[in-house]
Amino acid sequence: MMKGIGLSFVRIGEFAWSRLEPSEGAYRFEWLSLAIEALDRAGLKVVLGTPTATPPKWLVDKMPEMAALDADGRPRRFGSRRHYCFSHEGYAQECERIVELLARAFGGHPAVAAWQTDNEYGCHDTVLSYSPAALQAFRRWCEAKYRSIETLNEAWGNVFWSMDYRSFDEIELPNLTVTEANPSHLMDFQRFSSDQVVAFNRRQAQIIRRHAPDATILHNFMGAFVDFDHYALSDDLDVAAWDSYPLGFLERSSHDDAFKLRYMRVGDPDFQAFHHDHYRACGRGRWQVMEQQPGPVNWAPWNPAPAKGAVRLWTFEAFAAGAETVSYFRWRQAPFAQEQMHEALLLPNAAPNDAYHDVARISEELAMLDARVETARAEVALVFDYESAWAWRIEPQGRDFSYFDLVMGFYRALRRAGLSVDVVPPTAAAIADRTLILVPALFAPSHDFAEALAQSGATILLPADLPPGVLRRIIDIRVRRVESLRPGARITLSGHGAFLRWREFLALGESVAPEFTSEDGETALARSENVFYLAGWPDEELLNNMLRHVAHVAGISTLDLTEDIRVRDNGAMRYIFNYGAASTDISALVGEETLLIGERLLEPCGVAVFRRRDCFQRAAQNTSQDATTK
Repeated sequence: MMKGIGLSFVRIGEFAWSRLEPSEGAYRFEWLSLAIEALDRAGLKVVLGTPTATPPKWLVDKMPEMAALDADGRPRRFGSRRHYCFSHEGYAQECERIVELLARAFGGHPAVAAWQTDNEYGCHDTVLSYSPAALQAFRRWCEAKYRSIETLNEAWGNVFWSMDYRSFDEIELPNLTVTEANPSHLMDFQRFSSDQVVAFNRRQAQIIRRHAPDATILHNFMGAFVDFDHYALSDDLDVAAWDSYPLGFLERSSHDDAFKLRYMRVGDPDFQAFHHDHYRACGRGRWQVMEQQPGPVNWAPWNPAPAKGAVRLWTFEAFAAGAETVSYFRWRQAPFAQEQMHEALLLPNAAPNDAYHDVARISEELAMLDARVETARAEVALVFDYESAWAWRIEPQGRDFSYFDLVMGFYRALRRAGLSVDVVPPTAAAIADRTLILVPALFAPSHDFAEALAQSGATILLPADLPPGVLRRIIDIRVRRVESLRPGARITLSGHGAFLRWREFLALGESVAPEFTSEDGETALARSENVFYLAGWPDEELLNNMLRHVAHVAGISTLDLTEDIRVRDNGAMRYIFNYGAASTDISALVGEETLLIGERLLEPCGVAVFRRRDCFQRAAQNTSQDATTK
């Protein structure tokens, strides 16, 4: 049945520890070997998961101190999953043992093409642990970073509220304090916790590489999750993967009810695309969807069924963004336990479900397109930084300030302007050879990154920052005051939109001029040649107007898209998606081209694809120039 609808990979084993080792040292690998052999005979490749997200009961009983403690000091007990602390060395060694045995047994099997480490690191709020193991590891981490306790005291500002330490052994974890803990203490604990996740993953990846040097190593990240640095963890992977659940993520989002009702059956038109672009950067160009929602899920506040065609829409959106693989979770719906209401390609009785037929159609269309995965480097780079996400969460100044929501707002406006975007880290390599670079709310940019921006030659937008520090290297402003705005408050800009949530008051240097001004006379958008600085949190109108203005200055053409239409370019292929509930005429976007998939009156959840002749013309010109040069 899998082969019949065009599937080629099957992921197995990610939660199987209790069946692989039902009691300590009693291994039962035969069933897994039979499964891999059966899949191999059918011509299917295997993604084999390490089972470390679900330690078995006997192991928890053996070392109960391996459990993480939450911020209130309560243990995360056995009975579901992810019940371990990343800092517990005993558990890490047990993980190395089971991964070593699995890698020896199956690392050389020709059907095992890829390995997934663990499963969804940090899910269920499990990155931060306040256990004794975490305390000891954090003290060692602080000592390695600061070398002397005097240096730490100065860096954290511990003279305030008499918080000075005499030794690293006096440092406590930043929970259960009377009021908020020292923000520098919280920030370093977040950095430490992220490093623990990265180190935990690295130990598994190193073992797998020894025994399966030709296999792909990946991990399945999540959406809107910033509790550890995914860029750093991806350095030990070959491919970045993520789990895409458009309807579940929409229900959990901060959008208002009107937005959620509008897109209830298709999901936020930009949320999945943002993560495709972001995880492509994590994987240095190589990325996959490891879990694609196939029907109603079980874990959101409400769990509607996808609209007809939505699964196909989501799948093509991923391939258009360069995905190597789109994998559906799951093959057959389980009739028991926590996820029994989570639909699959098959019903519990093995009868085909709706998405089964969607996948068959997608496979046929992909074969007809014969399209290669070839995402070109985008002209536009949007910087996304995990440390900034942590810093704004620790010190938001306004209750509703969300770094993720702010960056998503900029991404959404870029997509509505028809632009393809790379979501990148704040590094020199990531912003090289760009035409437009957006750096929203980068909390503490490095000197090296500021210098890279200065040397980039790109048009640069620096929105909603704190006093710019090293960024004065590229625009001479000072932020003399900031304010956070309660819900409903608006600082209007004549004819452009308004600021919400956050606003800054700027002092401009001689080389800087106001581009937009608020109605109370303050500079809202400052400009110094090719560098712009936005002094607040823009509403949708301001975002759209400002980004089109900045794109025009950069010499980038934009499109006039209707609210529900999105466009994605992948090499010579242009994809058009309709996230709306009504058919939309896309003739103006298609022009004289011939559609390979879809119609000019694009149906709801419709996908249209064509080859752009202008790409062929540019390619021919480049080939001629190359021949002349050679």
